[in-house]
Amino acid sequence: MKVNKLVGGALLAIVCCAGSAGASETTQPGYIKAAFASVYGSALPPVGFVDFCRRHADDCRPLGGKPEHLVLTSDRLNLLYQVNAYVNDKVAPMSDEELYGKAEYWEYPTDAGDCEDYVLLKKRYLEGLGFPPEALLITVVLDEKGEGHAVLTVTAETGDYILDNRRNDILRWSDVAYRFLKRQSAQDPLHWVALTKEVPISDGNIAGGGHGK
Repeated sequence: MKVNKLVGGALLAIVCCAGSAGASETTQPGYIKAAFASVYGSALPPVGFVDFCRRHADDCRPLGGKPEHLVLTSDRLNLLYQVNAYVNDKVAPMSDEELYGKAEYWEYPTDAGDCEDYVLLKKRYLEGLGFPPEALLITVVLDEKGEGHAVLTVTAETGDYILDNRRNDILRWSDVAYRFLKRQSAQDPLHWVALTKEVPISDGNIAGGGHGK
């Protein structure tokens, strides 16, 4: 599905309402070790992501950037909150099987999708608002039930923050009850890195997560 016609209006709505709703967390100065996820080498990308990049090559090409840790100002944090809440409200949870008749199919959603579809749309909107792609990393986790799930990691000077379709709050990665498996590399969106020493060799549709909720 294409959202090109929707992006302009959606971004305008987000920017216009950015000052009216506050984010749930304020930025704290300084660094703590638990604020950042550890990286343990390379990992295989999800199969759905590989197929997505085959269909959307321009959205997956390396930009030659370096890892970027944003200065998370109150305005930027508020924009993160607004985009997260907007997409969570805009997109209805629905499985790939219901939408496409496939077990795993990553795509920009219009009005319905599962967890990775939420992530793709949030990443697109945030890039349109000026956030660098090197700081917006698609991430695969296991949730509290041990089921595959996808979230968007935002790398900031004060830590790694998570945009999740299951909540509107913007939380530090260490404050969510997930087991982090792997995420995109900041240098190359086609390359993925392990966030645990025990990443499965073949994870199939690990990020499917049913309805994404």
